[in-house]
Amino acid sequence: MLLAPLASAEVVHRERSLYQTILVVKQGRTLCLQFSLRRAQRNQSCLDERRPQRMVLAYTRMMMAALLFGPAPQRILVVGLGGGTLPMALAAIYPEAQLDAVEIDPAVVEVAKRHFGFAESGRLKVHVEDARVFTRRAVATGRTYDLIMLDAFGADYIPEHLMTREYLSDTRALLTDNGALAANTFAVSQLYDHESATYFDVFGTFFNLKLPSSGNRVILATKGALPSLMTLSARAAELAKSLDPYDIKIRDYPRRLKSDIDWAADARALTDQYAPANLLQAQ
Repeated sequence: MLLAPLASAEVVHRERSLYQTILVVKQGRTLCLQFSLRRAQRNQSCLDERRPQRMVLAYTRMMMAALLFGPAPQRILVVGLGGGTLPMALAAIYPEAQLDAVEIDPAVVEVAKRHFGFAESGRLKVHVEDARVFTRRAVATGRTYDLIMLDAFGADYIPEHLMTREYLSDTRALLTDNGALAANTFAVSQLYDHESATYFDVFGTFFNLKLPSSGNRVILATKGALPSLMTLSARAAELAKSLDPYDIKIRDYPRRLKSDIDWAADARALTDQYAPANLLQAQ
């Protein structure tokens, strides 16, 4: 989520919602959704009007690495809508799948529909509610998903209550036995060690995906053992053609997935009682 030079961009929509100021800015033929609260605006979603399928932001392409972990998912959950890039792509790639998208801000849903081509359907439903509440209710009713994507961001970062051990434990409970999870985070922040320790607590060993072109780190986790490089590479070969329209170089991802512990061994996991937002101040 790179900073956008607002001085050279045309603001085509500005709205103050209950949670943040929502901006839609246009630079050339690229339209971007931004949230603003107290700090600089960040691109949440971008649309290339010349190539609407192309995933403009690197982190959205990185999130699709979760598709390497298993066969075609039948049930998909996306937490955080933005402009709808991820759920729209997944709905197109997997025409038989049922998708749930969770977004707390109804204004974001309307902006996604009005400016970014997002549309609900019989297979793709948006739930306007807090993801923590949605997840707890889904666990209580026995709902499960083959693929879960966590991409809930506010103007500053991920909401605190969606980073804790308790929330991630509930989210893990939603995964099928062979299901996979992708979580969008920052590659550099003072929360890095704590986030890593929390995911390790809940999922055990996980993959990190980082690219030189992005300031994001995508965490990829499963309920069971992580797949081998051979398995990931074979799956990438199967997916490559279907992902080309989105500008996703999926064949490059398997060798970039790292499971090494690159965080402080004594880092404390984030919990409902310990989720210090002030740690994010230096990124």
